[in-house]
Amino acid sequence: MRQTNQTLVTEFLLLGLSDDPHTQHLLFFLFLGVYLVTVLGNLLLISLVHIDSQLHTPMYFFLCNLSLADLCFSTNIVPQALVHLLSRKKFISFTRCAAQLLLFLIFGCTQCTLLAVMSYDRYVAICSPLHYSSIMTWKVCVQLATGSWTSGIVVSVVDTTFTLKAPYRGSNSIAHFFCEAPALLILASADTRTSEMAIFLMGVVILLVPVSLILVSYGHIIVTVVKMKSAAGRLKAFSTCGSHLMVVIFFYGSAIITYMTPKSSKEHEKLVSVFYAMVTPMLNPLIYSLRNKDVKRALRKVATRNFPCRLGTSQ
Repeated sequence: MRQTNQTLVTEFLLLGLSDDPHTQHLLFFLFLGVYLVTVLGNLLLISLVHIDSQLHTPMYFFLCNLSLADLCFSTNIVPQALVHLLSRKKFISFTRCAAQLLLFLIFGCTQCTLLAVMSYDRYVAICSPLHYSSIMTWKVCVQLATGSWTSGIVVSVVDTTFTLKAPYRGSNSIAHFFCEAPALLILASADTRTSEMAIFLMGVVILLVPVSLILVSYGHIIVTVVKMKSAAGRLKAFSTCGSHLMVVIFFYGSAIITYMTPKSSKEHEKLVSVFYAMVTPMLNPLIYSLRNKDVKRALRKVATRNFPCRLGTSQ
């Protein structure tokens, strides 16, 4: 965009997903339901892992970190989106927009790295089961989790800096329901090619590198599983990895479409953002709990302890 003498933007107008009041009310109840399931599901998963000592393993330690990132990721976006769906003034200050962008990237980028770490954990568990306890020590797990959060922070600071370093003058209408880098850069009143290239390179680091590690890990896992003589062993291995693969496909697929592919229509980009900002954080705990016998056992154990009479009567 060409430079103008207009004053710097101090607040942005979020245009949202629709300007039709009826549609906005429907979206409000839909997003509210999704957010409540997200909060309850992730908090329940974190609580179960904390309460049940049998879930005190590296896999569930990383899963707790992923649930925490999911919870914060969704909470950074959805409450404000809900308020704007019911209000006429959909403004957000420049400072709040910058904070939302930074937090969105921190939690999103951390999820990217955590998913790669979780695939490595499954690789060691299946391909080197006899050495698993000596490799995946608690010290190593803490270091991997800390590295995931640290890499998320570093990449998000770089992306946020390059997004906000351009001057914003004149138009302040963001064709989105939250502050996201691609939607913001469209409004910049200066050449954004440097910023776009920097964000693309950070996308390679935080998206394509972890995806490559995941593919390599699962390549080795598949080879190992196929060589197993026991059908029960193969089924158990695929079961433990199936949940993780589903989450990887949902999250990385939508994120790569947004940050690593040519720009598409604004409506398409908003729909993709809805999926990874709202739907994926809700699906993660559901996928891991519904497909995981250990989590379902821990849930029944907690339910029996708190409601023994009711469960005894129903049986």
